[in-house]
Amino acid sequence: MSDIPPIRIGLGHDTHQLASGGPMMLGGVQINCDWHLVGHSDADVLLHAITDAVLGAAGLGDIGTLFPNTADENANRCSREMLSLAYTKVRNAGWKITNLDCVIFATQPKISPFRDSMIQSIQETMNLETGQVFLKGKTGENVGPVGRSEAIMAECIVLLHKAD
Repeated sequence: MSDIPPIRIGLGHDTHQLASGGPMMLGGVQINCDWHLVGHSDADVLLHAITDAVLGAAGLGDIGTLFPNTADENANRCSREMLSLAYTKVRNAGWKITNLDCVIFATQPKISPFRDSMIQSIQETMNLETGQVFLKGKTGENVGPVGRSEAIMAECIVLLHKAD
C-alpha cells in the first residue's frame, strides 16, 4: 500500500424530478423560477453529487448512508449543511480537495446566469479557493427526462490529496 500515491478520485451523481412551483435550490443558490426539485431534503442535485464524490473518494460511504432519506431530521434539510458536515468528515480523515469539476444537466433553468453564484456558494461551504471549483451547464438536447424538462441531473468528479 505504501506505493499508492496519496491522491484519490471520486465521482458523484444525482438526479431529481422537476415539479411546478418554485423556488429551486441548485448549487446552494435559491433560484426564483416556476419549478422546484422533488426530494426528501431540499433536493439540491449539484450539492448531492459533490457530497457523494467527496465521501466516495475518501472511502467514507455516500450521502444516503450519512443522511438517509428515511430519517425525519433530513426532511427538507439544507444540502449546504449536509455537504459541510460530509466535507468535515473527509478533512478529519486527512484529505483535502485539489479540485472539483461539475456538470449540471438541465433544460430549465439555464445554468449560465447562476454559475458564478453557485461556484461562490460551494467555495464558501467548503472553504475552497478560487480555481478549485469548476461548473458547466448542459442541456438534454430534447432527449430523455432532462431534455423533456422532467428532471435535472448533476455529476461531479473530485480530486483529493492527503493533507500535510
